Amino acid sequence: MTEKLNIGIILGSTREGRVSEQVGEWAKQIADQRNDATYEIVDIAKYNLPFLGTTDGTEPGLAKWTEKINSLDAFVFVVAEYNHGLPAALKNALDVAAPTSWHNKAAGIMSYGSTGGARAAEHLRGILGELFVADVRTHPTFSLFTDFENFSTFKPADLHFENMTSLFDQVNSWGKALKAIRN
Repeated sequence: MTEKLNIGIILGSTREGRVSEQVGEWAKQIADQRNDATYEIVDIAKYNLPFLGTTDGTEPGLAKWTEKINSLDAFVFVVAEYNHGLPAALKNALDVAAPTSWHNKAAGIMSYGSTGGARAAEHLRGILGELFVADVRTHPTFSLFTDFENFSTFKPADLHFENMTSLFDQVNSWGKALKAIRN
């Protein structure tokens, strides 16, 4: 298969003052040095998604969100940890897209928080499994104490580059295999 995958780097926070944009941009800079896929940042905040079950489901953002997820072959989730879990906005974004939009696709997780966002990532893994998304093993974690200046400016340690390279390698391999299943 020579066709490049379309991989979305999904920003999982919509909170005012969020740092997920910085983390996602850093990941995209690494991805853009590769020649194995087309990478794009997908910011859930731009879709104005209503909470699941609170509307009739006809909002334009919902259709655009499902269309975007359908257009992607794989994902890299940028996940913040809030109160030992993932942000509500990300959980909602996973729930409001047509469930089959996620099926048989690959995902990588990069997370941040006081403990590197590890608990949020584990929370996300269970949800992804239910949506038939295969998550890869490599999981870069970023500490608010060591990878952010004043808890707000992303300055990752050099060691994270190797982990991101491994994550992208795995997402691409699994993404290609799962695309064959979808086709």
